[in-house]
Amino acid sequence: MKTKYAIVFICIVALVIIEKESNILSRVSDKLIQRQTPQQTPQTPLDYSNTTQNGSLTVLKMLLSKLTGTKGIYSNLSEEQMEEDLDDLGLYNYSGGRKHILLLATTRTGSSFVGEFFNQHGENMFYLFEPLWHVERMLTMATEANNGTVLAGIYRDVLQGLFLCDFSPLEKFISPPPQDHVTPALFRRESSLSLCEEPVCSPVIKDVFERYHCKTRRCGPLNLTLASESCLSKQHHAIKTVRVRQLETLQPLVEDPRLDVRVIQLVRDPRAILASRMVAFSSKYQTWKAWAQDGQVPEDDEEVKRLKGNCDHIRMSAEVGLSRPRWLRNRYMLVRYEDIARYPMQKAEEMYRFTGIPFSPQAREWILRNTQTTQEASGIYSTQKNSSEQAEKWRFSIPFTLAQVVQRVCGPTMKLFGYRFVDDEKALINKSISLLEEHPFH
Repeated sequence: MKTKYAIVFICIVALVIIEKESNILSRVSDKLIQRQTPQQTPQTPLDYSNTTQNGSLTVLKMLLSKLTGTKGIYSNLSEEQMEEDLDDLGLYNYSGGRKHILLLATTRTGSSFVGEFFNQHGENMFYLFEPLWHVERMLTMATEANNGTVLAGIYRDVLQGLFLCDFSPLEKFISPPPQDHVTPALFRRESSLSLCEEPVCSPVIKDVFERYHCKTRRCGPLNLTLASESCLSKQHHAIKTVRVRQLETLQPLVEDPRLDVRVIQLVRDPRAILASRMVAFSSKYQTWKAWAQDGQVPEDDEEVKRLKGNCDHIRMSAEVGLSRPRWLRNRYMLVRYEDIARYPMQKAEEMYRFTGIPFSPQAREWILRNTQTTQEASGIYSTQKNSSEQAEKWRFSIPFTLAQVVQRVCGPTMKLFGYRFVDDEKALINKSISLLEEHPFH
C-alpha cells in the first residue's frame, strides 16, 4: 500500500481513538471516499464503527511499524504476514462490514441446495440465484460469445454491479427489456427470499400476474428499483452462479476495495455430474444415452472433448484458489458436495465461519429440515433431499462404461479433489467401498 494512503489510515484510526465521535468519523470517511475511490457509489460508505479500541491500536502499531521500520512487536513479521493481518482486520477494504459471497459451481453439483444455506440466513441476507443466466442466454446468440475473455469480463462486471446493488448492468441482458425498471422475466426470481418479501413483492391486482408467483406468495412483476433498495438494506449479499468458468478472471472483482468478497467453489465427482445431467437434461444427452446402450464411446467425439474441457476448467480454477495467490488470500474456499451431503451442518458452519457471517438459527433449522427428508425430491432444482443418500444414487444409474470414460478424461481433476477410481462394475455399485478420500482443502 502506498505510504500516503497508509498515513491517511493512521489519521483515521487515531481520530477514532481520541475523539470517539461519530460525526468526526463520518466526515473523515467522506473525505477518504472522495480521495481514494471517487467513483464509489453512495450505497457503500466507509464504516469503521466495528473496529474496537484494541483493534485500532493494533492497526496503528502495525502501520507505523510498516512505514517506519521501527522495532516492535510486529518487527519480526514479514510484509506478507503483516498485510494478511491487516486484511483480516478489514482495513484494506471499504465494504462497511458487508460480506459478499460468490458461490461458484457447475450444473448438477448441488449448488441450488448449497445456495439455500445462505438464502435461508434471514433478513440480513440478499441472495440472487443465477443472475448470469440472462447474460449467457443473450450472448450465446451473439458472435462475441465465442470470445471467452469478453464473456468472462461481462460476467465479472455484472456480478460487480449486483454486489453493489446496481441492477442496471443486468437489465441490459433481460429479455424482453424491462420497462421503467420493471420486469416479469427475472430468471428464477422465486428462488430469492429477498425478492419475495415486502415491498419487493408487490401485491397481485389481477390474476394475469399469478405466473410471477414466489414460493410463499403471489407477486406482481419485479420492480428492480425496489430490489436495489432491498439489497442496500441488507447487511450481506450472496450470489450463486454456474457460469463463471475461470476463477482468475474474477481478480478485479475480488480486489475491488468497495467489496469484501469471499469465493466458495463447490465441486462434485465428475461421474456423478454426468449421471445427474443425463437425467436432468435428457434431450441434450441423447448421445451419451446411446453410448450407454451399445457400450462404445468414441473418445475423439466432441461430447467427450467437452466433458474433458469442463473438468479441466474446474481443476485449473481450483488450482488457482488452492495456490493462495495474494489477491485470493483468505478469500477462497473449496468444498466438495459429497462432504456437505455427509456432514451438512458441520460444513455449513465451516462455510459461515469462512465468510465471517454468524450462522443463523434460521439457516440451521432449514438445513435440518431439508437434509433428512424421507420424501422423494421432485424437479431438477429441488433442494429437499436426504443428502447422504442423494450423494450415492449416481453409482447405480451410470453404466460402468461411461464411468470409465469419465475417469480417463477427468482423471487429473478427480485426483486433485480426492475421488477414487473404480476398476469394475462391482466396485462401482458396492456402497461399502468409499469413493472419497479424506481430504482437507486448505
